[in-house]
Amino acid sequence: MDFRRLWLADAISQLGTRMTFLAAPLVAVLTLHASAFQVSLVRAAESLGALLFGLVAGAWIDRVRCRPVLLVTDFGRFAVLATVPVAAVFGSLTLGHLYVAMFVLGTLSIWFTVAHQSYLPRLLPAAELVSANAKLSANTSVAALAGASAGGFLVQLLTAPLVFAVDALSFLWSALWIRSVRHREPPVERAPDRHLGREIAEGLRFVVRQPLLRAIAGHTATFVLWQSASSAVTVVFLVRTLGLSAWAIGVLSTVGLCGALLAAATAGRLTARFGQARVLLAATVLLGPAYVVQGFTTPGWGLAWFVVSMFLASLGIVLVGVTEMTCRQLVCPPALLGRVNATMEFTIWAVMPLGAVLGGGLATWLGLRETLFIAGAGGCLAALWVVCSPLRRIRDFADFVGPRWQSLAHGT
Repeated sequence: MDFRRLWLADAISQLGTRMTFLAAPLVAVLTLHASAFQVSLVRAAESLGALLFGLVAGAWIDRVRCRPVLLVTDFGRFAVLATVPVAAVFGSLTLGHLYVAMFVLGTLSIWFTVAHQSYLPRLLPAAELVSANAKLSANTSVAALAGASAGGFLVQLLTAPLVFAVDALSFLWSALWIRSVRHREPPVERAPDRHLGREIAEGLRFVVRQPLLRAIAGHTATFVLWQSASSAVTVVFLVRTLGLSAWAIGVLSTVGLCGALLAAATAGRLTARFGQARVLLAATVLLGPAYVVQGFTTPGWGLAWFVVSMFLASLGIVLVGVTEMTCRQLVCPPALLGRVNATMEFTIWAVMPLGAVLGGGLATWLGLRETLFIAGAGGCLAALWVVCSPLRRIRDFADFVGPRWQSLAHGT
């Protein structure tokens, strides 16, 4: 019952977030008439907060109960997103306001994400983690499908800034469901000699020394760098090069993201049949070519390239997400999970602003289509981290669970 409440909280919150993911660059392009580089800074601003505070968040989450953190960050995200439509209604919305709002949103989101990932193992037994992670990934998949089309439609109907109001309400919904969770975590035991810097270093050291997590972190950082470069210019490419409306972009994204729904529905069966590590390996190899395909998109029937790209990319991303999250939760000692989650998320969020700025710079220098091809090629190279790691020689992550790896938490 408590997991169901957590699942419901996540479901609507994910839907609102996906609408904002589409609405934020459209606000910059359609309402504020921003350049390609300025649009890329919107993405960079959202991920900058995680770059600055991500590792600190992990250390703090290991010191406290997760549920209060989830509530505070949800209410905070509701408040900050509500400022965008209010400013738009009064005609005072600026790029500076949008940058600040996205920065605060990203900062709160990294605290929420680390707490959410660390809360699940405190709520459920280990045997139920794969199933629970798949259900939460299904939320992401359904939200990506519904959010893209709903976001595009609402942008047409309400204008892009007002879509932020819908997302703000989704975070309020999330907070109310989390508040209804009856399970209460026991107080976290406080070490008498705790030190924030040392605790952060312990999380970093565990990830660096654990072969599976090291390979996953390296792949994630490299792939997300180039994915962010691609995402930073995709909306500009679709609007200014192909002449698509917001509604058309939403429909195309919805069709393409069916891959995410398929992955969420089949992840459990695929990992049971082929093994967790093998599914992760195959998914990482798929991702790069999926983004290369996007560069072939042209008007008319050529839009099918974009749909194929989105389908393959969303399929691979969800399979990677389910398997690598399970890997974290299985190989990491419970006392370190918050810091390890933060370190792994840091590899994502820390490179996002760099990738977004890189994408904007490449688009200004070489062009939008050329940037999509270059980003896709970079995504292909990211798979080498996993292909050249112990993951290619094992079937399941359980091979690396044991005292040897848990001792790394203490630097032995």
